[in-house]
Parts: sequence; C-alpha cells; structure tokens
Amino acid sequence: MKDSRLVVVRGGGDIATGIIHRLNRAGFKVVVLERPQPTVIRRTVAVAQCVFSGETEVEGLKAKLAALPDEALQLAEGGLVPVLVDPEAASLPMLRPAVLVDAIMAKRNTGTSLDMAPIVIGVGPGFVARRDAHAVVETQRGHCLGKVYYEGSAIPDTGIPGKIGGVDKKRVVRSPADGLFFPAREIGDAVKRGETLGRVNGIEVKSPLDGILRGLINAGIEVKTGMKIGDVDPRLVREYCFSISDKARAVAGGVLEAILHFCRED
Repeated sequence: MKDSRLVVVRGGGDIATGIIHRLNRAGFKVVVLERPQPTVIRRTVAVAQCVFSGETEVEGLKAKLAALPDEALQLAEGGLVPVLVDPEAASLPMLRPAVLVDAIMAKRNTGTSLDMAPIVIGVGPGFVARRDAHAVVETQRGHCLGKVYYEGSAIPDTGIPGKIGGVDKKRVVRSPADGLFFPAREIGDAVKRGETLGRVNGIEVKSPLDGILRGLINAGIEVKTGMKIGDVDPRLVREYCFSISDKARAVAGGVLEAILHFCRED
C-alpha cells in the first residue's frame, strides 16, 4: 500500500537537506536517494554525507545510510532519514512514495518523469511543469526564490553563483587539475586569499578570498579541472557553515507548498 506521507528525495546536498529538514518537521517520512560518491560541497549540512560516514545530523535531523529499501522504510517509520545509494531510483517500485522530489541540482533533468509518483516536484532549472514534473520550484536567488511554477519552468541557469556578502563567482573554489582531492583545511576555518586549502595531484588549491571556509569536497574524491570543490564565505560568520542556508529554507518552503497544493486537490 502506498504511504501518503512518504516522500522520496533524489539528492542529498545542502539544498535538498533544507527540503528534507522542513518536510521531516512537517510530519512527512523522507527517504533520500544518492550517488555512490556524492560531490557535495557543504557537507556539514548535507545528508549525503551519510554515504561516507554512515550517519550524520543537521539541526537535529538525524540521517543514516540504509543498505536496502526495506531497511530505509523501517528507519523512516522510526523518525530517521534514511539515505540509499540508488542514483537510478531503481528502488521506487519497492518504496512506493506519494511524492518524489528531484533535488539533484544538476541544472537539467537527469531522468525524473511524471510517472515516478502521484506527485512529482522538480527543483531548479531543467524541469518543465506538466511535462517533467507536476510543479517546479525556483532556486535562483532574488525576487522569485522559492516560487512554485505549476506551468512552465524555473529561470535558466546563468552559470554565475548567487551573491553572498556581495560576492558571487569569486567565492567559489575550483579544482586546478584532474585527479584526487586532499584537503589541507577544515570547513569552518578562517582563511586568507591565496592560502592553501588542499591539493589535487600535488597542485595547490588556493583560497580565492579572505573569509570562512563554508564548504569543501570530501577527501579522496576524483575531480576535474575547473570543477567546483569549495566555497569561501566573506561574511566571516562561522555558524553559517553548520546551519541550513536562507536559500535552502526558501526552496524548502516552495516544495512544501507544492505538496500541500496537490494533496488539497486530492
């Protein structure tokens, strides 16, 4: 039997975790589907970190890695958020969710379709409401952040990160080479411009500006030249590294609105 309170979320990054946190607090049971090697940057506020550590906690929300769909359902029933390694969503026939949320944040649709659940919600650009999903939630910072589109799509990706503390693309740390990344600093550290944050194939990864290291990819992850692997926050507030962002909360509100909208129609 389908559980009307069960939501499957594809993706466990920081935006997805904001969504998961709000749905969990609103009384929904949530199961998360992730990749075998998530390239999550803000891993201190991402349930995807379970893939590496087995379990994690974000603002009181406890998440745990599950091996099988049955185990995931048991964990969800007990109030935890299970994370399944299932990038293709092959477990959906066993989970039978009432709602599926695609929060992979790939800027494109990587395989989500309307027939995956009674209610399907796409997060960010790459989805068209009524074609790929029943609703789409805006993720671009600005006037429309968190808006729900019941027709059409979100604003196309500009390739430029949203401004934080007045800084946009200059705050992003990118890989200088192909290879495995190994960190030299920790999330939450105060860093200076030009300071070494880690290495890829022996090449130093430098901080692009003064600030707090808000995000950094896991050690040992294979990266490509130019790939985003970190984030430096110029606001110099360490607590922001360990709490859900304003953007994630706004997007989460849009997802909750969309779910309740369609539940009301039923």
